[in-house]
Amino acid sequence: MASASAPHDLSLTRSGTVTSSRSVAMHHVRASLYGARRRGADVSALVTRAGIPPQLLDVPLARVSPRQFARLVRQTWQALDDEVQGFGPQPLKVGTFAMMCHAVVHCSPDLRSALQRCGAFYALFPGGPRFRVEEAGDVRDTGGAVDSGEARVVFDLTAFDDPEHYLAESVTVVLHRFASWLVRRRITLTGAEFSHPRPAHALEYDLLYGVPCTFDAPRTALVFDRAVLDQPVLQDEAGLSTFLRRAPADVLARLDYGSTAAARVRRLLGRSLPDRMPPAQDIAALLTVSPQTLRRQLAAEGTSFQQVRDQLRRDVAIMELASGNTSVEELSQRLGFSEPSAFHRAFKRWTGSTPRAYQPGG
Repeated sequence: MASASAPHDLSLTRSGTVTSSRSVAMHHVRASLYGARRRGADVSALVTRAGIPPQLLDVPLARVSPRQFARLVRQTWQALDDEVQGFGPQPLKVGTFAMMCHAVVHCSPDLRSALQRCGAFYALFPGGPRFRVEEAGDVRDTGGAVDSGEARVVFDLTAFDDPEHYLAESVTVVLHRFASWLVRRRITLTGAEFSHPRPAHALEYDLLYGVPCTFDAPRTALVFDRAVLDQPVLQDEAGLSTFLRRAPADVLARLDYGSTAAARVRRLLGRSLPDRMPPAQDIAALLTVSPQTLRRQLAAEGTSFQQVRDQLRRDVAIMELASGNTSVEELSQRLGFSEPSAFHRAFKRWTGSTPRAYQPGG
């Protein structure tokens, strides 16, 4: 299965459109390379070919663009001929994911049968991820009975060497994205459970899955309304060709579609660029809550309006700098800074590096 947690490109366009995805933390970059190191690959060469400055690997606050991360995933696939990037007991040859897509799209009338076929397909390979669909009436040794109104996709990744839980994040994200693509609608999760402990970047999980996540759970599972399984598969051969052509960037999409207050604030702020960055009271009004209520909601999620705003500006800046199409002076103005020196100071605080380190040839 295609892996990792890279998002769509996020960019501030000339027309003022900002997509809602996020840059990728260096933690995820380093974690994604664990399997390549385990297999003896030249990690420095992989990073360089992906357009990521190797020196950023040692900068804790550094981040990369979605496009850079997608290139790194593809470079790792090709170098190892392995779509699980060296984490599995055996390689999963490049092309396996595409073959699974063909098997599912043409032979599955609904999402239930598609997910069942997908799980059965990967069970044929020693290096494939293991997962199954559970519905009401199913009883498992570790999880108990499934609630009558819900369904779960339950994952067993015990065969994988995954100390940073990168593969657990990746496989769950990709299956969710793929299922949503099959039925041409975003599948709203009602829960996301992980058998590993709460990681330091747990706040990103809530943004990634769109629901509060549970850790140290008996098993890793995605939970959703059982009725979703009855949704028809709407994709066809033409749609699949486009889908695979745009992989891994689209397959690994990591969008802020959640219902958290932080995700809603970020979306509204993103729509405002590059004209202006609205103050907190304007955003609260758009969300039909008081500024005090918004502040409390964000605090309960471990963040603040200023943090969300800075994260958005950081992500836009990283994408624009990596593209090489925008000067620091122009970018600082478009992001609402009074002068380039103020942007330099903020960027160094956000990422631990200067803007130049993120520019091609920097």
